[in-house]
Amino acid sequence: MDDWDPAVINGLARERDVILFDNAGVGLSSGQIPDNVRLMADHLLTFLEGLGLSETDLLGFSMGGYVVQFAVLKSPHLFRRLILAGTGPGGGERYVPGGPEIRSVASRPALGLEEQQFLFFTTSEKSKAAGEAYWQRLKSRVEEIEPPVSPEGIKAQLQALIAWGQGDSAYTRLAEIKQPVFVANGSNDVMVPTINSFTMAQLLPNAQLIIYPDSGHGFLFQYPELFVDHALRFLR
Repeated sequence: MDDWDPAVINGLARERDVILFDNAGVGLSSGQIPDNVRLMADHLLTFLEGLGLSETDLLGFSMGGYVVQFAVLKSPHLFRRLILAGTGPGGGERYVPGGPEIRSVASRPALGLEEQQFLFFTTSEKSKAAGEAYWQRLKSRVEEIEPPVSPEGIKAQLQALIAWGQGDSAYTRLAEIKQPVFVANGSNDVMVPTINSFTMAQLLPNAQLIIYPDSGHGFLFQYPELFVDHALRFLR
């Protein structure tokens, strides 16, 4: 949760009750990180059940977007609207994976400013400046920082990502998702290539797509005010 931009979360919280949680084995949550997205989705559903929530809007970013897709397919009655940010539909005939150099950086136990810039922003001066501003917002927190994901947890997450890309995904079932979906991404996402967002929006029967200019995987941290405005309009 500590990597979430407070400008995004606080912006959404102006109108919405926002619940952030770390899935099993992440941050301060107990348990073990599953090595597949289906079990991650089961943990999400168990969490919502424990809170007694019967209708929820979900925002899934990156791998969280994979989790959202499986959760909605398993328990569609629990969810009203979905936001899928910086994510994709997984393995299928039009799936485009990220480059091999991405995984070696993303799997590091702790990401500094240099890694964040490489993975989440573009090489333009404007995008790099936005990355530095995002980094400073993260560092403004005064509470104790959560522990990093363990090496075993990173290995499990990587296995889940590989399986998702190889077809253990929602790709062939997206037409079953009837909820309104807001699909969003940056114009040059190197982690989940932007073309996957186009594909996902085409496969979902009730989706709208917004691509943010000169931005990467962290587009919502580069344009927090604009993304929050779009998200709240959609949720209204």
